[in-house]
Amino acid sequence: MLNIEEIYKDAGAYLEGHFLLSSGKHSQYYLQSAKVLENPKTAELLAKALAEMIQKSGIEIDTVCSPALGGILAGYELARALGARFIFTERVEKVMTLRRGFEVQPGEKILICEDIITTGGSALEAAKAVEALGGEVVAYAALANRGFCKREGSDKEAKPECKLPGNVPFFALDDFEFEIYEPQNCPLCREGSEAYKPGSRGN
Repeated sequence: MLNIEEIYKDAGAYLEGHFLLSSGKHSQYYLQSAKVLENPKTAELLAKALAEMIQKSGIEIDTVCSPALGGILAGYELARALGARFIFTERVEKVMTLRRGFEVQPGEKILICEDIITTGGSALEAAKAVEALGGEVVAYAALANRGFCKREGSDKEAKPECKLPGNVPFFALDDFEFEIYEPQNCPLCREGSEAYKPGSRGN
């Protein structure tokens, strides 16, 4: 069984510092999946492990769809491991949209894949985009789960912040639960350090 935490740490993707998250909240830890996925062999290894979990469930999947930008590498490798088609959505004037000639057939069974699922907001936006075209979202997946949503095989319950639908399975390789602080209650701020924004939307 893969030790996902060790893989992230070995890749320099398990960051410690003072981070400003997309939600506006602060955290001492951050997962930077791009650092893991820059190694194609590691990306393949993780995707195969995730594909194995999904295949054991017996869910039929025609296509993997990822929200750009963070989910693209994970989604492509997962599609390859599953023998499925791959497409991606992207924001156009802040609305998640399917572009670049990608099409979805009515009833097409689609898995939405992210690199990391926090509350699942972007994944849900991608799901709505393909559902609007007639696709059927049969599952969600991510390499890592930040612990807000309940993944298959875990005994940890979903938290109120989770935006993924409870009636659709969510697969991930491991849970990573970090303390998250409101800026006004952040102990790191009180110590005098300044939060910075990592990831694709910052640097």
